[in-house]
Amino acid sequence: MKQLLLLFAALSALNGCTTTPINEVELASELAQGRRSRVAIITDQAIEADSYDELISDKELQELTHINVHAFNGAALVTGEAPTEALRTKIIGIIRLVDNVKLVHNKIAIAYPSDLHSRASDAELADNIRAALDKIRTLQGFNPAMVKAYVENGMVYLMGKVHRNEGTVAINLIRYQPHVKQIVTVFEYLD
Repeated sequence: MKQLLLLFAALSALNGCTTTPINEVELASELAQGRRSRVAIITDQAIEADSYDELISDKELQELTHINVHAFNGAALVTGEAPTEALRTKIIGIIRLVDNVKLVHNKIAIAYPSDLHSRASDAELADNIRAALDKIRTLQGFNPAMVKAYVENGMVYLMGKVHRNEGTVAINLIRYQPHVKQIVTVFEYLD
């Protein structure tokens, strides 16, 4: 498993950016829970793809930074590392101009890009969190597709359209996962 994660991290490091395309099972699951429309999901995918296209077209950003962009209902969560404030500002400026971006959550650390080992550890932690979310049984009607969990350097970022009690249960569950440094929520609350 660790070798597979290292291979994934190595491949994603080639351009400094990673994205996770939604598969048909996830799409059907999200549509079934009814909190985002098909159009919203597709728009968010376009935001992510367009963001990466813009970022990798800039040679300086491609060589000096490691950036991830995740979108949910038009809100873009931007994580990763940039070695200077000027580069971070440049990245956020690019993301703000992407079509359909309503809000940008700037979570880029001023640091040199993380190494492959760190990215592989993040991928493993993200998998563990998703597996833990799949086991939530205390909330009637809870669907793990409601919560999007992304990990960057041990920091867990949570997105989704949830009720406060659902967010609280997810946060409390994730808090006890090994190697979680901090949890940052950018939830859109329904209540």
